[in-house]
Amino acid sequence: MQCQKHTTNNEILNMIKVSVCVVTYNHEKFVAQMLDSILMQRTTFPFEIIVGDDCSKDNTAAILKDYRSRFPEKIKLLLHDKNMGLNGKYNALSTFAVASGEYTAQFDGDDYLISPDKLQKQVDLMDANPHYSACYHNARVIFDDNSAPPYLVNTVHKSEINVEDLIQEDELCYIATSSLMFRTKDFAEHPDPEWTNLSTSGDIPRNIMLASRGPIGYIDEVMSVYRKNRGGASFVDNHESSDFLFNRIQLYSNINRQFEYKYDSTLRKLLATYYYKLLFSRQFQNTYWPRLKFAVRYLSWGDPGEEKRKQVIRDFIVPPIALKVYSFLALSLYNIRAKA
Repeated sequence: MQCQKHTTNNEILNMIKVSVCVVTYNHEKFVAQMLDSILMQRTTFPFEIIVGDDCSKDNTAAILKDYRSRFPEKIKLLLHDKNMGLNGKYNALSTFAVASGEYTAQFDGDDYLISPDKLQKQVDLMDANPHYSACYHNARVIFDDNSAPPYLVNTVHKSEINVEDLIQEDELCYIATSSLMFRTKDFAEHPDPEWTNLSTSGDIPRNIMLASRGPIGYIDEVMSVYRKNRGGASFVDNHESSDFLFNRIQLYSNINRQFEYKYDSTLRKLLATYYYKLLFSRQFQNTYWPRLKFAVRYLSWGDPGEEKRKQVIRDFIVPPIALKVYSFLALSLYNIRAKA
């Protein structure tokens, strides 16, 4: 007869509750502050720190090795010998794959925490709400070069959000990477769909897929800092670049298909905002036919007011030659009347 193995109280106490997964790439200026802010966390449970470095070209790996030598029981390193690509997504997935905690918390290497109770408060919320797929909190955005003043990520303060909240026009409910905590087992059983690999954003589709399996709870406290630096991925998100805008259009079109067009009306309005931005993108500034197509899509899918509709028709749909002819005729008629 096989003996059944029982888990002792000591083993339960030593079980990892949270896997803090961090991705780094050329973060030598920031990674120490980030690690210190995690190590200062006050918790009633053990947690691990898993850092995946995406083959940094600066001194990031050396700093990580120094921290691991000082905290070997806490820090695990995944030092990749080549950049894994896709804007750090594959690096992040590599850290998720070795997470042993009940919950996973995400970090970018240039972010940091400003509350020593962040992990504890999120775990308490998740434990108390087993129907939550994840939870997040507010975060402060700072610009490393002081090119803009700091601001808060979230201005919508709902106790929980769902898919509909995440696909609203203009992406009103954004979740900072450093604020998210989700159930490790749930993500392992429902990995990101293949189409998400086409997106420059890993967070947006992942959060929407999480919300499709249960509400995402919210803690209305600012507990982390989302740093924007010139070498970071966030500066790739350029709303004046057609590459970025087309990628967003592709992302939300794939989301529409994923949910079998359940949110088609809302997503069309969201897509319309990106077609409108394409009208002003650098790559199409002096074109007519491409912008005509974008303008028609915007007017058919969006819901602009009458004045904006007239403006778009005048500036992007009426052919320039027609405006010149109209101006010429109007001026000629004015001159004729003036001489009469």
